Amino acid sequence: MKFAILIYTDDTLLNALPEGQFDAKMRDCLAHADELRQDGRLLDSQMLERAATAKSLRVRNGRRTVVDGPFTETKEMLAGFNLIEAEDMDEALRIAAEFPWAETGCVEVRAVQDIGAVRRRVNPSLQGRAPLYGPG
Repeated sequence: MKFAILIYTDDTLLNALPEGQFDAKMRDCLAHADELRQDGRLLDSQMLERAATAKSLRVRNGRRTVVDGPFTETKEMLAGFNLIEAEDMDEALRIAAEFPWAETGCVEVRAVQDIGAVRRRVNPSLQGRAPLYGPG
């Protein structure tokens, strides 16, 4: 099964870390990611730019609104993600627990839906055909 590990951070807690501790955590995180990638468990990972650089888009009654920043007022902002392969939620949580960011935010683990199965369900004429792009 595929799981998304969503990393949320709190800038107040990150900024309060002693000098050099962020870089040390980042080195540990990257080493952990490298091990997971070698084991075939980490499929992708990316860091996001700071939440202040984000734009949020909403369309209501045909009217498009774009605002600066994240979609909600909160202390913890989405900072990055890891796409992993795990047998089940328990294994995904064990993998997620090895990332250091739960100490300065939150690490959310969520199963990834099989978009190919959804595509075939909503459009039965696609059953048995190769996907247009990507795996599914």
